[in-house]
Amino acid sequence: MIGMRKPTLLILIALACLLGLPRIKASQQSSLKFTVPAGWVEEERTSSMRVAQYKLPRAAPDTEDASLVLYYFGQGQGGSTAANIERWISQMKQEDGIASKDKAKEENLEANGLKVSTIDVAGTYVAETAPGSGAFLNKPGYRLRAAVVETPKGSYFVKLVGPEKTVAHWNESFLSYIRSFEFR
Repeated sequence: MIGMRKPTLLILIALACLLGLPRIKASQQSSLKFTVPAGWVEEERTSSMRVAQYKLPRAAPDTEDASLVLYYFGQGQGGSTAANIERWISQMKQEDGIASKDKAKEENLEANGLKVSTIDVAGTYVAETAPGSGAFLNKPGYRLRAAVVETPKGSYFVKLVGPEKTVAHWNESFLSYIRSFEFR
């Protein structure tokens, strides 16, 4: 009878480990889930750091579409919320010489338990064409909406940019997209 305790104990330990694995595996696969609004056109991701990429069709009389990209760089990567908001604001210049920071609207909200910080600023879009390229865009009449979504596995970054009327046309769907975020 004493000899049977060891195999029984080993079987119970092995069974406990096996039953615990699905929960561990599920938690390792947790990610940001969201609902894509109607009318957004999914595009092929141009980088592995892009979780999703969409074209938001232009609204009259704009001549260009807007673009929305959802980024994830990994846990602890991508910079702080404040640094990203500051960088996004610096990508917009004002015709009247006022600092974009003074015109930007920041908002903090919660989406399904996730802390979300958003920015909304219009002006001339002067972001670098590609990181480190030294070449800059010059697109007057643009609007930038962006958000940092804090999750247990690090922050996700959302950037919507395009002509003002087009971004205004898609503003409610942008907000519903942000509100749909959940981490599971």
